[in-house]
Amino acid sequence: MNRINWPYSTPGIPDHYFSRSQVPLTKEEVRSLTLAKARLGPGMTVYDVGSGTGTLAVEAARLVAPGQVLAVEVDPEACTLIRENVKRFGLDNVQVVAGRAPAALEGLPLPDRVFIGGSGGHLEEILRTCHEALRPGGIIVLNAVTVETLSTALAFGYHQGYQVEALATNLARLEPAGRYHIWRALNPVYIVQLVKDGHYGQ
Repeated sequence: MNRINWPYSTPGIPDHYFSRSQVPLTKEEVRSLTLAKARLGPGMTVYDVGSGTGTLAVEAARLVAPGQVLAVEVDPEACTLIRENVKRFGLDNVQVVAGRAPAALEGLPLPDRVFIGGSGGHLEEILRTCHEALRPGGIIVLNAVTVETLSTALAFGYHQGYQVEALATNLARLEPAGRYHIWRALNPVYIVQLVKDGHYGQ
């Protein structure tokens, strides 16, 4: 495995720098928007729930150092990929938490920020657990690909008194097609930002 010396501080590391196999990966454009909505800063503690390949965890870890990222993932293959990607970028502030959320969140340090990707059908319980643990002024950023997941996240945020923002991505990449170039659409993703107590903390 080649070590990656990525010299830039801005988010959006190209997808091909990560090990991925068949495990879902948050595309770099969506990742950049997701990280921006989290308002990350040095010293923060971050949960990445449903971490997948760990692309968000890796980028967040670079931005919050000397803080830490807790990458929560139930799939053993994905956990292996997270560790590979963490090692590839030479990071020492990512802890892989192997287990199913929300139970796997018990006993973890309280978070300043939370990313939620995959929820395994337990989104409401995960949101409730993260809400109880999240520090005042903390932020939850959730990526959804279904309207049902979006609806659950929005309803929870409004019910709990969060400041709620959401956007829908509609992105395409320019790709070669023989002698020509075409726009290849990426799958739409809903990005929901929930700010606890209605204002940014830390």
